[in-house]
Formats: sequence, structure tokens, C-alpha cells
Amino acid sequence: MANQLLKYEAGQESVPMGALTDSGDAKVFESEAQLFSKRSGFAPVVRPNGILTGGQVTADEGTNNSVVAGNATANIGGQKVTVTQATLAVVRASTDTHIVNSVIVNGAGTYAVIQGAEGTTFSETRGAAGGPALIPDDSIEVAQVRLSGQGAAAVAGSEIQSVPGLHKEMALSPVFKINALNGTVEFAAALPQIHVGGSKAVYASYAEPIFADVDLASDFQPSENSYSLSSQEVYGGAIASVSTSLNAAGFTAYLDDGIADPLAKLEGEELFFEFYPDRYRSNKILEQGKLGMTRSYPAGGRVQGDFTISPESRGVSVEQ
Repeated sequence: MANQLLKYEAGQESVPMGALTDSGDAKVFESEAQLFSKRSGFAPVVRPNGILTGGQVTADEGTNNSVVAGNATANIGGQKVTVTQATLAVVRASTDTHIVNSVIVNGAGTYAVIQGAEGTTFSETRGAAGGPALIPDDSIEVAQVRLSGQGAAAVAGSEIQSVPGLHKEMALSPVFKINALNGTVEFAAALPQIHVGGSKAVYASYAEPIFADVDLASDFQPSENSYSLSSQEVYGGAIASVSTSLNAAGFTAYLDDGIADPLAKLEGEELFFEFYPDRYRSNKILEQGKLGMTRSYPAGGRVQGDFTISPESRGVSVEQ
């Protein structure tokens, strides 16, 4: 068809590190981009707030109402920071009996302590009497010190709780994946709603692809799943199993010399491609994969490049 059109990722518009937006389920965090480029040097960098290494909190032996928070590295505000060991004072209840002190790393990258409301028993509800406080949005929780008496005393090791994911926010837990086709970061589980504004903050830097036409292109073939059937004979019949394989996408393009052509220079890069069956409509097939090239130089003819797009997953049909 004369109206077909193929576009390739010819450039990238970089976006500096910034906070992503919770889509509403505390699992999917959205960017301002529709697509994330994965070209070398432009791939997304994701930094959820949380501890990366260290951050062990222990009792300060021989000193009343005191704990020691060890050296740590952490993601805070989209930056990787080093947190220096600190000795911290914790507070005991003055009216009731039970109080939870949360050891945090604040937005400045230093240790601090905040207290929940006093109560007569411990509670797991944030902000409730006897429960831990809601953590400021620019901070991360490292441990909880749960004290149940008013009198000054040394903190016992059993009063310090720092279970990752429960009392200690880890940067890389829960695990997440980057969805380049949606411009999102998707966590395996919902992030705990322990902060004033909800869940911990998630930051990312990324680049959005800029597309240009592939001139003199033809014979585009999208990536497709293919299926094969195998069977094993058993008594009285057979057991079948189906396996799936993914074929690479590909196209042909005519080049000037196969060396200085902008498309040829991108061989080996992971790029986006858009194919429009009708350039006057919005429906398209979107592919992302590593670009391969085989050139041929016929005598007296135009240089021809047979290109392959090796994707991690099948291309997406977009109907608009």
C-alpha cells in the first residue's frame, strides 16, 4: 500500500530525575512520557526512596533512652546518599505507658527520630494511640523502637524492630519492572501506606523517543508469537504440551552507502519503531528491540539493508 509508513527512534528527549505519580493503587507509578527509550545512555534510571545497604539500629548499651543507627546508603529524593552513623535519643511515654519511636532518614540524608501518639497498648495503626507515626513524605523509616514504660532505662534489643518491608523501608523491595511501552514503573506489590501522603516516593529519570520516517522502506514484518505442539504417549492416549516462541520483526530499507546513513549508524541499539498501515490514520504497530542490519551492494543498484528488530516481547497493536 502506498500509504504505509515506518518510523524509527531517531532521537531522545531526556527528562531529569523527578517524582513519578501514583496511579492510585500504590503499584503502578506514571511518568509524563508515553514511552521510555532504552537506547544506551538514555535508558530509565529508577530510584524508589529506601535503604540500599546498612542502616542497622542497635541499643546504645549503658546509656538510657538511646540507640545507635549504623552507616547506610539510601535513595532519597532521587539521589543515592551516604548516611553517617548516629547516636539518637528516643522518648518514653509521659502520660500513658506505650510509645513507638520511628528512626528515619530525613530529606537531608541524616538520621532522626519521630514519635507516635502515646497509648496504653501498642497498635499497628499509623497515627493511632500506641502506634507508629506517619512518616514524612521526604523521609524513610529505618526501624521502630517500641517502649512500654515511663522510667528512664537502657533500650533492650528486643524493643527494636527493623524487619524489612514492615519496619524498614528498602529501596529495592518490593521488586519492580519498567514498562517502556507505557512509560510506567510497576511494583510486584502495593507499597505500604505509611507516609503522610500515602506510599513512599518513587523517582526516575528517563528519555522519551523522537521519531523520524524511515525513507524508502518496504516489507515490514511485525514480531509474532508462534506455537508448536509436542506430545508424549501414555497408556490409553497422549499428553500434549504447547511451547511459544517469538519471531523478530524486520523490514527492508534502501540506503545511500550503508555507512553514513542515520539508520545504519544505530545498528546494535535498542530502539522503538512505529509502523502505520495507513499513514493518514492513527492505528499502528509499536515495536521495541535491538536493531540488526545485513547490507547488500548490488552492481549498479541501490544499497539495500535488511533490518531486524529483536524484541524482548511481542510488539503492540495500538488502535486509536
